Amino acid sequence: MHIMTVCLGNICRSPAAESVLVHKLAEAGLDHVTVSSAGTAGYHIGEPAFDLTVVEGEHRGYVFTTVAQQFVADHFAEADLILAMDDSNVADILSMAKRPEDRAKVVRMGAFAKDTKDGVLDVPDPWGYPRDAFVAMYDQLEEAIDGLVQAIHDGTVDDIVAAHGEGR
Repeated sequence: MHIMTVCLGNICRSPAAESVLVHKLAEAGLDHVTVSSAGTAGYHIGEPAFDLTVVEGEHRGYVFTTVAQQFVADHFAEADLILAMDDSNVADILSMAKRPEDRAKVVRMGAFAKDTKDGVLDVPDPWGYPRDAFVAMYDQLEEAIDGLVQAIHDGTVDDIVAAHGEGR
């Protein structure tokens, strides 16, 4: 299984989600799952994760090894699951989908959070905000990723995507 996390610029939310997911998958012994990240815009192609993303992430024990890339239609063929951070990212991703199978892979990260009874929450973009926004981003990502790792372990990912997927 290959999971791609996607935000706008691929320097805050999606590389944070990638790093958290890689870490938690390793802890869970789920070595058959690979992870990458991308941004819907090309603003930061080739750049490392944003400083506050790295500072807070390293404080929590995460490692950052990738640089920003832009999401392109070819990524649908590479990824089994595409985790968008917000509605705007979803719209940008779905605009590139050519087949229903591509659309069916797209779900917001918040779909894997503990409580979705009031709907799936976006992961707000912390860019331009102080460190507190990055702390809140990681708190939200860690909760959702814990749910995702559990769903992978339990074999319920497809059920969650079917219930909350953006390309339905």
